[in-house]
Amino acid sequence: MSLEAATAPDVLAARSSGVRSRRASIFIQAFLIVTAAVWLLPAAYAVYTSLRPYADTAEHGYVSLPGVLNFQNYINAWTQADLPHYYANTLIVVGPALVLTLLLSAFVAFVIARFPFGFNIGLLMVFTAGNLLPQQTIINPLYRLYLALPLPEWLSDSGLFYDSYVGIIAIHVAFQMGFCTFVLSNYMKTIPRELTEAAIVDGASVWRTFWSVIVPLTRPALAALATLEFTFIYNDYFWALVLMQTGAKRPITSSLSNLQGLFFTDNNLIAAGAVLVAAPTIIVYLLLQRHFVRGLTLGATKG
Repeated sequence: MSLEAATAPDVLAARSSGVRSRRASIFIQAFLIVTAAVWLLPAAYAVYTSLRPYADTAEHGYVSLPGVLNFQNYINAWTQADLPHYYANTLIVVGPALVLTLLLSAFVAFVIARFPFGFNIGLLMVFTAGNLLPQQTIINPLYRLYLALPLPEWLSDSGLFYDSYVGIIAIHVAFQMGFCTFVLSNYMKTIPRELTEAAIVDGASVWRTFWSVIVPLTRPALAALATLEFTFIYNDYFWALVLMQTGAKRPITSSLSNLQGLFFTDNNLIAAGAVLVAAPTIIVYLLLQRHFVRGLTLGATKG
């Protein structure tokens, strides 16, 4: 039997496998394109609606070609909803909550990943289980707790956790620590133990080892979590609505209600306000996109 005859089936099999691989790749790409289009279509439609005056949509309908396109709705939304004030409120909540969440989660994750003891797995399960608990199930006891816990007057006008920025920050830290601890502990386990052992041999303390060795190596994961946590905390509406009584203290997500009239609602104006509210999360993701992708992939490739 000649060599060509012996290898012919292998060549046909390789070609058939290549054809199936290309078909699978085309199917996956088509599926991803359709999925991306489904996700982007509402956002694109909101931007399109926000650029049209209400009179234009009232005359031609929302699903129609525009007669006029301008940015007047954005100007009206910026002034009527007092967005700069609510942006400042959001910054007061998001900034400390994000820093505290990442810092405390890094502490716990370092202990779980680097100090083996009998309760480290159970401790990680407790932190993770907090994310599985629906927020609505604990609102009644948490509401009563916030009405009972005192705060210094310089932290809260009411002297309580309720209706205070400290209370909103605390609930975000408590709920987000579980997810961050889970991610960071798994990421820290991929870091070679020889690095920490070498630091200890050189006389570094536990704090020095954590801050000078572990934290710099965990920076990609911290950047990825910072992007996610900023989005989670920034987009919160439930806790701010329930635990914040004073409307002027609430974050940016609640400002859209100021654009709703008692007898009439301008959907074009609300669409412009929604785009302005969503803009900071898009900007943060674009700025941290490289770190975000690295943080999601590096932990999976390290051995």
